[in-house]
Amino acid sequence: MNIIAVEPIGIGKAKEEEIKKEFSCLGHSFLMYYDRKEDEKTLIERMKDADIVIISNIPLTKNVLNECKHLKMLAVAFTGIDHIDQEFCKEKNIEIINASGYATEGVSELAIGLMIDVLRHISVLNEDIRQGKTRNNYLGFELRNKTVGIVGTGAIGTRTALLLQNFGCKILAYSRTKKQDLIDKGISYVDLKTLMKESDIVSVHTPLTKQTFHLINKEMLDLCKPSAIVINTARGNVIDNTYLATMLNEGKLLGAGIDVFEKEPPLATNHPLLTAKNCIVVPHIAYATRESFDDRIEIVINNIKNYLKR
Repeated sequence: MNIIAVEPIGIGKAKEEEIKKEFSCLGHSFLMYYDRKEDEKTLIERMKDADIVIISNIPLTKNVLNECKHLKMLAVAFTGIDHIDQEFCKEKNIEIINASGYATEGVSELAIGLMIDVLRHISVLNEDIRQGKTRNNYLGFELRNKTVGIVGTGAIGTRTALLLQNFGCKILAYSRTKKQDLIDKGISYVDLKTLMKESDIVSVHTPLTKQTFHLINKEMLDLCKPSAIVINTARGNVIDNTYLATMLNEGKLLGAGIDVFEKEPPLATNHPLLTAKNCIVVPHIAYATRESFDDRIEIVINNIKNYLKR
């Protein structure tokens, strides 16, 4: 089969040669492009002869997929697959296999890092001291004894919850499926309204689907304590970001830490969260660690090998 990586996903020259040799021995070809192009014309040109395509979070529309007549499998170097026209893939029997688990540690750690940043104003005070300012009687808050609501207890939500227990946090959880092992560890599953009402920190870890679009909407945000903070390292559209910004600017929330948006950065200069009070924003970096990228390559290549064995 013709295997094409339309972007490098962290693969260097030496690793490329290793992968190419490995697939060649199995009777398959491997080609990798060393730049990232998102326009449909370039994607079609790169993918049109592929049986298997490696891609991360570049949007794949029906227009592109329809031109790929040989395509049988998408090896997605990402956890989420909401950027792909899944209905078209299902119709054409194109299998989508994601790289589940590669960024569990990275995303969990960043979620907690954002919590600490918002609670202790690290980013804000970094700018203040560079401008000659002082502590000015500033007092932050500790994670210890906080009630953290975890929305979605998949791999990342679960890991985040367990790490937070080490900080002395009480964990509430809302998820489609309850995990007995988490219940055994003292984590309490509750309905979403209860989680929003009782949490000092709400941390979102659910995938984006038709059911989770704006799951955290005006009704849910209005239930939050004024002292609560909201963290999102999942998908931007799970939260109504416009209303979240309104809540922050009106002092109805203490703060927010946001890594994901409705679209990939760069953001429009008028995006509401860019001017929201006490809102730490970063450009979708939770998954981006050297360790996770190395793990991702191995997972993606193994996914292809397992597919080829069928």
